[in-house]
Amino acid sequence: MASHHIVLFGLLALSFSLVLATDNNPLFDICVPDPKSPGSKVTLLNAQQIPGLNSLGISFARIDFQPGGINPLHLHPRGSEILTVIEGTLEVGFVTSSPDYRLFTKVLQKGDVFVFPAGLVHYQKNPEHVPAVAYASLNSQNPGSILLANTAFGSTPKINTDILVKTFLLDKKVIRHGQQKF
Repeated sequence: MASHHIVLFGLLALSFSLVLATDNNPLFDICVPDPKSPGSKVTLLNAQQIPGLNSLGISFARIDFQPGGINPLHLHPRGSEILTVIEGTLEVGFVTSSPDYRLFTKVLQKGDVFVFPAGLVHYQKNPEHVPAVAYASLNSQNPGSILLANTAFGSTPKINTDILVKTFLLDKKVIRHGQQKF
């Protein structure tokens, strides 16, 4: 009888360890590539493309940068990112949250690594006249990706112009021009 309790306890402990080992944010975002992107192309690999990654809590991306190309201001709400430069040079940076909104930047060369904490606004830029390539690993099965400009100016339906004027401290004409771009 005691052996049954030990087996039951062992199975219970194993099930709890599996629950703790899974990604705590199994939500799914839709990431649609923009063919008019500003000189960068992100190729994402996650559990949707590679089912074997399901429940491992990781995803991966390859980012190809044209000369002068930018991966614009964005954030990953459910995962931190570690970026490794494979070819070329990248200027990278992230902004801390309130109250100080401090910008941390660095110019990376081939082989250099940089970490972007989860939920913080960040970017990458190729400052050179030759292409660059980076690999990004994220500690979430689906970290999400929120592009700031797309979110503010490209929503459907449009965000009220008065709200965007107050948010960005810009003239209504500038806000309307931004909305027309999307």
